[in-house]
Amino acid sequence: MIFNVTCELEYTVSFPSTLILSLHAQRDSAQTVVEERFVIEPRVQFSEFVAENTGNRFVRVQTGRRKHIAIHYSATVDCDFQVLNAKALPVTQVADLTASELQYLFPSRYCQSDRLARLAWDLFGKYETPHEKVVAITEWIHANVEYCRGSTDSGTSAYDTVTQRAGVCRDFAHLGIALSRALNIPARYFTGYAYQLDPPDLHACFECLIGGRWTIFDPTRLAHLNGLVRVGTGRDAADAAVASIFGGVRLERMAVDCQLAPRQEFTPLARKSLKRRAVALPGKKA
Repeated sequence: MIFNVTCELEYTVSFPSTLILSLHAQRDSAQTVVEERFVIEPRVQFSEFVAENTGNRFVRVQTGRRKHIAIHYSATVDCDFQVLNAKALPVTQVADLTASELQYLFPSRYCQSDRLARLAWDLFGKYETPHEKVVAITEWIHANVEYCRGSTDSGTSAYDTVTQRAGVCRDFAHLGIALSRALNIPARYFTGYAYQLDPPDLHACFECLIGGRWTIFDPTRLAHLNGLVRVGTGRDAADAAVASIFGGVRLERMAVDCQLAPRQEFTPLARKSLKRRAVALPGKKA
């Protein structure tokens, strides 16, 4: 499936500062960036780098003495996904995890799985397979946490979300990750462009390692799992933030879009089928 994605950002700058942006679609075996364009106006110094452990593509921007900068990213991305028979996925034992996979089993800054262990086992310990457990987690979050824009901030953690029972996609993903890890299921944060997301934005979901495959889940139910373009993955949002700001910079405008490329036809996966089917977005294994 081929998508055209764009992201536009405008910032005001108080004094020379640095931004680290994560807007670029990943390049991996199942996601090909056909073409892309990245422009900053007025021209300032920037450099690109790739995180070795995740494949996340970052841009470091030096604002210099500019008081206003506008950033434009656009790309055409050919994405693959796989629908798996959930019953056929074997249990991945902790003893069999690789060193790179183990990091997604431990508590992290926003995903305090150790503090949510009792809740996780009380609510979801009765389910037999890892896939059944994670499906139950996503359904519980959707039913018990209100999606409410502006209800949380950059410091809100999974533990806070359980208490407040409100959040946005970032918070839903963090809670899903924490509860999964508490059940000994490796889980990681996912951010990307999402087709037909309303309102358009960069969207956060989470992935769990089940049967050796990273399968994706969205407790908000706002995104089509077969309509995602991967931008970043990590232990939590700290590893895959859209923008990390060092200095005096304020966001004035953000516009995101994800559209089908010409001559593409899209059929969303039926929500009710996801109890017996798992969706994998092949990418870096780490």
